[in-house]
Amino acid sequence: ILAGTVEHVFCAVRPPGHHAERDHAMGFCLFNNVAIAARYLQRHHAIARVLVVDWDVHHGNGTQHIFDDDPSLLFFSTHQYPYYPGTGRGTESGVGHGAGATINVPMKAGEGDDAYREVFQDVLIPAADAFQPDFVIVSAGFDAHKDDPLAGMGLTEEGYADLTRMVVAIAKRHS
Repeated sequence: ILAGTVEHVFCAVRPPGHHAERDHAMGFCLFNNVAIAARYLQRHHAIARVLVVDWDVHHGNGTQHIFDDDPSLLFFSTHQYPYYPGTGRGTESGVGHGAGATINVPMKAGEGDDAYREVFQDVLIPAADAFQPDFVIVSAGFDAHKDDPLAGMGLTEEGYADLTRMVVAIAKRHS
């Protein structure tokens, strides 16, 4: 990847670990695999700026808290709100040096493809273009799908495909 031989990789890592905090497991997540990958890239491959896009139905509280004060990681989360774990208000935007590097987009139950496309187009893409990430990671939960029996969102397969295309376009422009 870093040598330029591979453009995109999909790693089916379940769960992405986005609930695991620095010092304890939470929400079926033992380790925050996304946070570990981002830090590894920064420390061992001189990646300066990482974008994490989290489209799980639940807010990625662990990822947010781990990078809350870190301006080198832009955390973008869409999630059903209010819903477990009860975090992810739109006003949660990072602290200290990381102020502004967290973007939470709480969504109402029932919102689907059109709402997600609009949020990605109007919020994620401009933020990512301003941030200019060197690497993009998707914390890909698929429980926002319309047929998930435990959640209440309305994404379809085509909706996920559209979101993926938008994130790939960001990576192609900046990474």
